[in-house]
Amino acid sequence: MPRGTGLRMFTKDFELPTEEELTVQEVNVTTSSLRAGAFHLGKSCEKENHEFILCREEEKDPRKCLKEGKDVTSCALNFFRKVKKSCLEEFSQYAHCLDQSSKDLNYRYCRNTQAIFDKCVLENLNLERPEFGYFSRAQVIQTDRPKPEGYTSVEYPDAPPPIPEVDRPRAKYGLRNYWMT
Repeated sequence: MPRGTGLRMFTKDFELPTEEELTVQEVNVTTSSLRAGAFHLGKSCEKENHEFILCREEEKDPRKCLKEGKDVTSCALNFFRKVKKSCLEEFSQYAHCLDQSSKDLNYRYCRNTQAIFDKCVLENLNLERPEFGYFSRAQVIQTDRPKPEGYTSVEYPDAPPPIPEVDRPRAKYGLRNYWMT
């Protein structure tokens, strides 16, 4: 059988979750709405998302993380309910702008409506839009969940000493890093 086909083999003792365990209310929003609320949603549900990802990484079995997955979905539903209650008009305009301004839902064409939505969320939900790169940073997550049996964490030694600064000669043809300006 070729690799990557997605076919998995199980023994007869393998237990799948029941239908009731898997059934949750869906977050029924459009792609543009999800993209419009993505940054605030990520910040609002940060703890739930981290618990879910940590569980999946440690357990290596998605069946053991159903509760954490339901918590993520519940948090997202609550977030969109709060937005609907407090900032529906601003959110709708922002999502509509994303949907109509470009084929790839690009943010750059909707900065004005984004600013209005961000202000509304800050005033009504007390939730500030995270700065650029916030979700890309490495983070140490504190959790109350016990470590799974047989899990061994990786211990890293102390960081190496910083690289010393080197005095470089002036660039002959302009800036060396002109693409950053």
